[in-house]
Amino acid sequence: MRNYLKLLDFVKDHKVLFGFAIVMMLISSLFEGSTISLALPLMDRIFTDKTIVTPNELPGFLEGVKDYLNNTPRKELFWIFPWIWITWVLGKHVSIYFYQISMNAVSQRVVRDVRFKLYNKIQSLSLDYFSKKRTGELISRITADVLMIENAVSYATTDLIRQSFLILIYLSISITLYPKGALVVLLVFPLLGYPISRLGKRLKKIAKVYQEKLADITTHLIETISGVFLIKASNTEKYEVDRFQKDNQNLYGLKMSEIRRLILIAPLTEIVGTICGICVYLYLGKPVLDEELSAGVFMVFFISIMQIISPFKKLGNANALIQKALAANTRIYDVLDKEATVKEKQGAQDIGEMKDNITIDCRQFHYGNADEIILKDINLEIKKGELVALVGPTGTGKTTLINLIPRFYDPVKGHVTIDGVDLRDVSFASLRKQIGIVSQDTILFNDTVKNNILYGQFDLSDAKVQDAANKAFARQFIDKMPQKYDTVIGDRGFRLSGGEKQRLAIARAILKNAPILILDEATSALDSESERYVQEALDELMKGRTVIAIAHRLSTIKKADKIVVLDQGSIVGLGRHEDLLENCDLYKRLHDMQFQT
Repeated sequence: MRNYLKLLDFVKDHKVLFGFAIVMMLISSLFEGSTISLALPLMDRIFTDKTIVTPNELPGFLEGVKDYLNNTPRKELFWIFPWIWITWVLGKHVSIYFYQISMNAVSQRVVRDVRFKLYNKIQSLSLDYFSKKRTGELISRITADVLMIENAVSYATTDLIRQSFLILIYLSISITLYPKGALVVLLVFPLLGYPISRLGKRLKKIAKVYQEKLADITTHLIETISGVFLIKASNTEKYEVDRFQKDNQNLYGLKMSEIRRLILIAPLTEIVGTICGICVYLYLGKPVLDEELSAGVFMVFFISIMQIISPFKKLGNANALIQKALAANTRIYDVLDKEATVKEKQGAQDIGEMKDNITIDCRQFHYGNADEIILKDINLEIKKGELVALVGPTGTGKTTLINLIPRFYDPVKGHVTIDGVDLRDVSFASLRKQIGIVSQDTILFNDTVKNNILYGQFDLSDAKVQDAANKAFARQFIDKMPQKYDTVIGDRGFRLSGGEKQRLAIARAILKNAPILILDEATSALDSESERYVQEALDELMKGRTVIAIAHRLSTIKKADKIVVLDQGSIVGLGRHEDLLENCDLYKRLHDMQFQT
């Protein structure tokens, strides 16, 4: 119940429209449910000229209606009846139209809101969250899980409310006409609740596993489509197809298990309803034969009882949809309730451009597991205008260390400051505004060359974009493109070479014109010609900036003002190139490995 209330919590921002829809549902249910009462004047007065006979006196207003029908000539009723009928039908369908429009509007607004909340939350979470979650799983939350919520609001909640109204109306009619006969309904129909409840719980479990498997397939699709080059090169198409077929078959099995249980709902309700109808027939048939009850009253009573079957079926289906939505709702709140590990402090101050230095005092850092320390006892000062290089074996924490500067992570013990100001007291916008990053894994979007260079600086002129591209030595290949700066470069820059991608990223950093520059192995994956162009572009970019660079190729950092040698998360060497060759064994070993030939 608590989970369902959390699901309905998405509706609260649209409660006026939702309330209007409920009122329209009630009105349409009154019209639809009471339509069967029109059979009374048809059966007992207009066609047979019989008197309407009920086993008991009706409530005040209804007794007056019965007396009017019994005392009005049948021919007069014959001409009045069509007007009542058409008014009834018009009233029903006008109210149906308005509740359907309103409920669909509510459901689409909920879908819009939940998608936005999920995307907004995902964008606000810290980088460590993404290291634990698969891309396909997050995409599945925003797409497939949200669709389950839409079904629950648009269809299930509508049926839950409207069909409940109809059941109450049909029960009211049957109790009003013949209270003793209605006892049959009240005794038999509750038996439906148990199997429907059991089916619903099982469907919830199936839906949870189904959504998880769907996330697996989404992840597999993303990985194999984005990694198609490796698949082709490795001749593993059949391997990946077989993997997909296995996951797809598992998904099919779960869906069929769900469908089998959904199909059971209809026959269960109909069998119980039929048993109830037979009981009514046997119990009330004799009073009709003995003329203690008019045929019209019997027909209206009997139809009211049998009409309850359809709402019960729909309630069973609504319960199934709600159970599936509750499983999706749990997964959605798993994201929405997640808190960022790196938060902007309330009232955080804006920091100006660095004037003196960056200090990193990181006594300890780990990614949530205290047994796996990534950085320890780091004490490093980076002065304004310095070129500081980080070197060391793979997995020694170089990237983690530079990620502390833009505050993608916080030290578990210690702090990072710029000009003595702790970065925990600084706003994200003012801090990251003055940091440019060029990494080995270049991030480009399926957009134009111009928009990729402009990313984050969308208000700058075309002239500045072209100037940045020129300084990044990117003009030579951009000018050869079909639409030059308006050329779409494909998913992740698929149409560009590695060197061209890097030069676009450098152009983006030049355009940002940030005083602090972070280079994360920006040239490690390039061929010699591309590296020459990219290195020239980097030399242009580094002018007048404070630069922190990770480099595997030691030849590119010989001129660094300060080289930091990391090993197993600690600083084991600090100084210039020549000094480290003499007094740092690890640096000398790395140097000799690269230059021994």
